[in-house]
Amino acid sequence: MRRATITRDTAETQIVVELDLDGTGTYDNRTGVGFFDHMLDQLSRHSLIDLTVRAKGDLHIDDHHTVEDVGIAIGQALTKALGDKKGIRRYGSFHLAMDDSLIRAALDLSARPFLIWNVDFPTQKIGTFDTELVREFFQALSTHGGITLHVDRLHGFNSHHIAEAAFKAVARALREAVEPDPRMAGVLPSTKGAL
Repeated sequence: MRRATITRDTAETQIVVELDLDGTGTYDNRTGVGFFDHMLDQLSRHSLIDLTVRAKGDLHIDDHHTVEDVGIAIGQALTKALGDKKGIRRYGSFHLAMDDSLIRAALDLSARPFLIWNVDFPTQKIGTFDTELVREFFQALSTHGGITLHVDRLHGFNSHHIAEAAFKAVARALREAVEPDPRMAGVLPSTKGAL
């Protein structure tokens, strides 16, 4: 079973993440940050990865630690659930159109984390949510999930649409990458012999 539970307990946040790579996109995310919960719901729904997140953070300071630490925990859970990565497709990419926004996401579950982020937001806030935290989440996910991740904004002028399209595009690319490849059952998708 490709499932994992990660608990992260620090002086800044207390987080529990449960995920199932072979789910149906069922989600139940409660971080105390409304817009972020909405984005995590999109990540789950469009990747078909079941995701439950419970987070308590120092929101009296700001949302930064909560968003970043949830990214860390989801990345760690993803790595744990993938196990030895035998039989997966490994790579995924997707162009996601949402109203004015068009986002391209491409990723490799390589165990070599690297983030290329070419996404600018026209505003600093979406409601009360800092738009710079979108990048912080994906940086943490990439680093702790061992993901080479490229995200590019090709079009877009509405910050909400840009952020949501980014989460959905990464979700669809992730869905492709974690799926079992029937032509590679039990085989590691690498000529190195290790990922």
